[in-house]
Amino acid sequence: TCPGPTTVRIKGGCPQKDNVLQAKGEETAAAGDTVTLHCLYNSSSLTGTSLFWYKQDGNNSPKFILMHYSGNQGNTADEFKERFSSTLDSSIRSVPLKIQKLQLSDSAVYYCALSLTVSD
Repeated sequence: TCPGPTTVRIKGGCPQKDNVLQAKGEETAAAGDTVTLHCLYNSSSLTGTSLFWYKQDGNNSPKFILMHYSGNQGNTADEFKERFSSTLDSSIRSVPLKIQKLQLSDSAVYYCALSLTVSD
């Protein structure tokens, strides 16, 4: 028998000058499929913006997936490298998260986050 579809819950961002915006609601896909979670960002910094993706399942603490900084440089946590990827598009201020070969364990809340580096 085949288990039911994988559900991904998305939380929205806050309306500020420096913020991220995610679609509200849920993405539903079948195990084995690929899903892309969208995140748009606004930043007052031209050089010091870092963008992050986190995964939170159940009552556990959010788990770091990946980050982007200095254009499209960044890193991905080892446990996510095989199936999770993201490409920063600064022209449209987008940092989508692509999850391939979905597994039931991917059912979680995914957070996009932004951090600014402030210099004097």
